[in-house]
Amino acid sequence: MIIIDAHSHLWLRQETVVDGQPIFPLPGGRAMFFGEIRQMLPPFMADGANTAEIFLSNMNYAQVGAAVVVQEVIDGNQDAYLKEVQEKYPSRFFCCSLLDIDKGPLEIPEGFRAAAVPGHRMKRNLTDPELVAFFKKMEEQGQILSMCLDDNATQIAQFKEVIQECPGLKVAIGHFGMVTGKCWEQQVKLAQAPNVYVETGGMTWLFNSEFYPYPSAVRSIREAADMVGMDKLMWGSDYPRTICAITYKMSYDFVLKSKELSQEDKEAFLGLNAKRFYGFGDIPELPYIKNMSE
Repeated sequence: MIIIDAHSHLWLRQETVVDGQPIFPLPGGRAMFFGEIRQMLPPFMADGANTAEIFLSNMNYAQVGAAVVVQEVIDGNQDAYLKEVQEKYPSRFFCCSLLDIDKGPLEIPEGFRAAAVPGHRMKRNLTDPELVAFFKKMEEQGQILSMCLDDNATQIAQFKEVIQECPGLKVAIGHFGMVTGKCWEQQVKLAQAPNVYVETGGMTWLFNSEFYPYPSAVRSIREAADMVGMDKLMWGSDYPRTICAITYKMSYDFVLKSKELSQEDKEAFLGLNAKRFYGFGDIPELPYIKNMSE
């Protein structure tokens, strides 16, 4: 089975300031995060570096053929590093530039074919004429927009207008539309537009209180498929933050083992939809390697 992760993160060093609050790494995979010490990375990533090579090791072990790397303002701008990653591993990674629509500039650097907008952390009206003009430019150039939205009906309505203004713009809605929030269905239904898809990055975080094998998460996949079609949904892990609680393989294994989804649905959701949407070429076949415990 082709497995592609449609929502992951990489950074050499996570260091930035957001809303006046510093975010920086601490020993043991921890970080200072909005005035609180949080376990940002698995504790074995002790130096705070979340590199492509460590991720590839996890991907190879879990038999994940390729991954889409998005960005978040809380990690700082990683464009320079991700450009190197894209050039070094073109068949394994599809990397997005970080587009901070509040601060600008509105541009996608050379070497990227997509931009990630963590809209849930942005204050700008998404229907701002300058911003809509930029999205139209992305549409004309065949670029992809990875968009995370707040659990907020106003922002969702704004983005619906953007989609109507830019019907040819390819959009991936992140974090499964904040599936445990009050506006989840409104976000998912944005994918009723032909070029809009939804990826589930962070799903295991949102259902963390239920934990593996996440039966409610599986049901929500089925519900979203009823709303927009299984061909519009893509699996995403939100690596590496989510693997503080579970292994990387567990972030999709609960789908693979579910009896509520057909084999055809699993193949579409776990890889084929993302392969088509992002235009991945040949995906490497990764053999299963037995654990020492087996």
